[in-house]
Amino acid sequence: MTTTQTNPSQAPAPTNPVLRVPPASPAAAAAYFAASLAFHADVSDVAAALAADGDPGFVLVDSRSTAAWDQAHVPGAVHLPTALIPEQAPDLLDRSVPVVTYCWGPGCNGGTRAALALAELGYQVKEMLGGIEYWIREGFEVETWQGRERRAGADPLTAPTDSDDCGC
Repeated sequence: MTTTQTNPSQAPAPTNPVLRVPPASPAAAAAYFAASLAFHADVSDVAAALAADGDPGFVLVDSRSTAAWDQAHVPGAVHLPTALIPEQAPDLLDRSVPVVTYCWGPGCNGGTRAALALAELGYQVKEMLGGIEYWIREGFEVETWQGRERRAGADPLTAPTDSDDCGC
């Protein structure tokens, strides 16, 4: 049996886990990120659009259950649980107006399923990243069967504490 000794100076460099798969080309990255922005809206942008005077240009749809809706929802949202979209969307939504969906939060894909169901029916749709969880964590007002309220202060790890604008 022959053994081969490796010269330590010729040993392969340790693999960087971040660069194990090389980054995409700038053109591919630009296409991907442009597409991502076409499919997603963040909580702060949705809140700013809803707070501005006039029509925000979209309808916000909460795709959660009635119990979840009653617990808290974004003021002005339309309640349309995902399972009811095929049956009720034509009566509640205008196909010429873009729709933004949301569900519980980043660990839930209910907003994605609702967006898919609406897209399959011919609606232009985006999903609100972070769902109601990040809406609340960023300090925005919610509505319940008891009225409107603002829950405990904004989470300083998700929203700026000294500005209305995160600067991104």
